[in-house]
Amino acid sequence: MAWVLISTRLVTVADAPELAHLLRVHRDLLDRVEPIRDEDFYTPAGQVAAIRGALDGHRRGTTMPHVVVVDGRVAGRITLSNILRGVLQSANIGYWVDPAVHRRGVATAAVREMVRVAFEQARLHRLEAATLLHNAGSQRVLERNGFVRYGVAEQFLKIAGRWQDHVMYQLINPADRVVTATETPA
Repeated sequence: MAWVLISTRLVTVADAPELAHLLRVHRDLLDRVEPIRDEDFYTPAGQVAAIRGALDGHRRGTTMPHVVVVDGRVAGRITLSNILRGVLQSANIGYWVDPAVHRRGVATAAVREMVRVAFEQARLHRLEAATLLHNAGSQRVLERNGFVRYGVAEQFLKIAGRWQDHVMYQLINPADRVVTATETPA
């Protein structure tokens, strides 16, 4: 099946019912790769609260919370978080997509779009991402988008109720890229 359109856009409160539905339907899968959440998180009201919190972060300039849209339908979330300015100009990128669209390029396209937003619109210098050690699919998504693995962070995030190691990735804005003393010019 060919997708007509894969895009991202700022999340809205109106997305809450659709996001809550996706979270409930795929909870067994997401619970293995996400923090433990209160039951309310999986309801439309819980998603309204989460979205309002994310949009508050957006107004403060610390978060860019988007939804992934496939053929006009919400199919996941992708967020730039922990946006830091000053001398760092950095953010974390995190995402999940509806398992019904896995292995179809949706996550790769969504990450590509958020990288563009981060570097062209937000003018960030660096993005960082972390994946569970066994999450080869997400690692491929990042690598397809130019992210470079730079190490493993032990007990980095509390996922599924326990502190877990994560593979760490980064991407430097190509417009800012300079050859360092340890690199050979191309």
